[in-house]
Amino acid sequence: MNIQPKKVSESIITMTELVLPNNTNQLGKLLGGQLMHWIDICAALCSSKHTQRVCVTASVDRIDFHHSINLADAVTLVSSINRVFNTSMEVGVKVYAESFREGKRIHTNSAYLTFVSLDNDGKPTAAVKAIPVSEDEKRRYEEALQRREARLQSRKK
Repeated sequence: MNIQPKKVSESIITMTELVLPNNTNQLGKLLGGQLMHWIDICAALCSSKHTQRVCVTASVDRIDFHHSINLADAVTLVSSINRVFNTSMEVGVKVYAESFREGKRIHTNSAYLTFVSLDNDGKPTAAVKAIPVSEDEKRRYEEALQRREARLQSRKK
């Protein structure tokens, strides 16, 4: 098992989904629950790619809905490791909707999730450390610590 730290860029996952009628509400907009499902899958793939282990969702910090997503839009989700702690890691997911007919692509959602790396017995195990390289990765790395501290504080209340 490779336990050497990895660059953040080595674990990025990009998924694309097509919004079909079964994914929409009565207004022809993507169901929030369907989007949350796609976000969770994209983040799980990212964390598993990073650790080379099964990783499970520990928490969903927040999902911001900036714009609705329409029937027939292509939805692209991009996930990356923001920061690794001990057994847990924060994964950020950005969501973009693209209308091929209109030739428009917009950032619709952002989400932060925490995953835990599991060993072969299903027990939490140390996760592979992440190395931020770009300025954006370094910013996300620092912000992840602030979010983690806020999560831990809210548990004490």
